[in-house]
Amino acid sequence: MSDSVNQHRTFEVLTAEPVQSRRKPRHWSDEDKARLVAEALSPGANISAIARSQGLDPSQLYAWRRKALSSGMVAPLTERPRAPVKFTRFEAVGSSMVEIVVGDVVVRAGGDVDPDHLAKILWAVRKT
Repeated sequence: MSDSVNQHRTFEVLTAEPVQSRRKPRHWSDEDKARLVAEALSPGANISAIARSQGLDPSQLYAWRRKALSSGMVAPLTERPRAPVKFTRFEAVGSSMVEIVVGDVVVRAGGDVDPDHLAKILWAVRKT
């Protein structure tokens, strides 16, 4: 027993820095909250990306959104219901011209029309 007492022992002194206190919670004005919630309620919104872009935890924005919806003061935006699409019967013929009927409009396109250009035309026709 006395042998172990007389042996050299090594030890290391650890030094530590005091832990900084937590930062104060950021105060969000009602206008800022309303703006972020409105953005979060828009169709196709990425809530996590919106929150992170503002330095906000996504769970906080989800909570604000949930609170706003449960209060009944706001409702999520939805796309307007579109007019029902009517399908028509057609017979394929060996012609280079096609007719596309959209509502009251008839679009005639040749076989050489660019598909992207035709898609833009049809999109414009559906908007009217």
